Amino acid sequence: MKIYVVGGAVRDRLLGLPVKDLDYVVVGSTPEEMIQKGFRPVGQDFPVFLHPITNSEYALARTERKTAPGYKGFIFHADAEVTLPQDLARRDLTINAMAQEIDERGELVGPVIDPYGGQADLKNKIFRHVGPAFVEDPLRVLRVARFAARFVDFSIAQETLDLLKKISTSGELKALVKERVWQELVKGLSAEKPSKMFTTLASCGADGELFERAFDSGYSEKFFKYLDASAKRSMKLPQRYAALLHGLNSNLIEELSAKLSATVECKDYAVLTNQLVDGLSRYKASPSAEILLSILDRIDVWRKPERFLELLEIVRLVPCETSSLQKAYELAKTVDVANIAKSVQSGPGAGDMIKLAIQQARVNAIKAGEDLA
Repeated sequence: MKIYVVGGAVRDRLLGLPVKDLDYVVVGSTPEEMIQKGFRPVGQDFPVFLHPITNSEYALARTERKTAPGYKGFIFHADAEVTLPQDLARRDLTINAMAQEIDERGELVGPVIDPYGGQADLKNKIFRHVGPAFVEDPLRVLRVARFAARFVDFSIAQETLDLLKKISTSGELKALVKERVWQELVKGLSAEKPSKMFTTLASCGADGELFERAFDSGYSEKFFKYLDASAKRSMKLPQRYAALLHGLNSNLIEELSAKLSATVECKDYAVLTNQLVDGLSRYKASPSAEILLSILDRIDVWRKPERFLELLEIVRLVPCETSSLQKAYELAKTVDVANIAKSVQSGPGAGDMIKLAIQQARVNAIKAGEDLA
């Protein structure tokens, strides 16, 4: 029995990048032997075991065979006869199909095992598929795209791009579980240049199935720069998502977010950013305290002031002038809401009267401010 570190950990170490996650493959063993050595089985689709001390996952070397559409449509075979090259052959890209043995102390020993030319492709900065089985897994379209967003100076080998196009036209993308699509999008959005994920998906024809062609060439040329700017400023995921979608109308943002299984927070940031940009445009055309207050009310600044500040960070990228809105907020929040509520006599309709009184007081406070226009 031999144990190897495989995949991204080997790749990132060769690139001189921090290694965050370690994936282990065990060659020459069986489930019975793993359990005997104290490993705890956890895998459902194929044998995966937790280390008795570290709780790290160790998978038996395996092969796979396509049996149904989608990225889950595979039958896996794992036993002591499966070799390391056979296990690596089922991986997506050559740069992810390398391994290095570890000893009993968990330390790396021996050379990097690279049966498919991953080191050469790293040196030449090329994404290249390992073998013809690459086309069987539609999730690989998204994986390559988000790698493109992370390793921005890499290019896709033409033969690999041809296979990505083949997957995109096969209808297999429809079989992807939307939650799994979202997981890959999150990784791409969190990368150095997230726009490359979406331009890569468009280049292989996957944007139609995944995004209803919302990001056409005109959109990408006009708006993707704001997405990359949000990444450059290390903004949070909901802010990046909002920067990506803010050029779409609210209905389409809602539809895409549902299709992609985006988090409620991400969807809300995108919708509110769109509405904030629209409101500031209306204010620029016809300045008034009422418009500024309607914007503040719409984005629920009174209950979520921290979100308001994060939305302003996004809007400044567009760019929109936000100083008038910020000043309006500072003025309006000086209104003593509790005192107004006490001044209104209780009874039928008191709630509406309090609300109107607060609104008028805030408008008056904003109007009393100087140089809002």
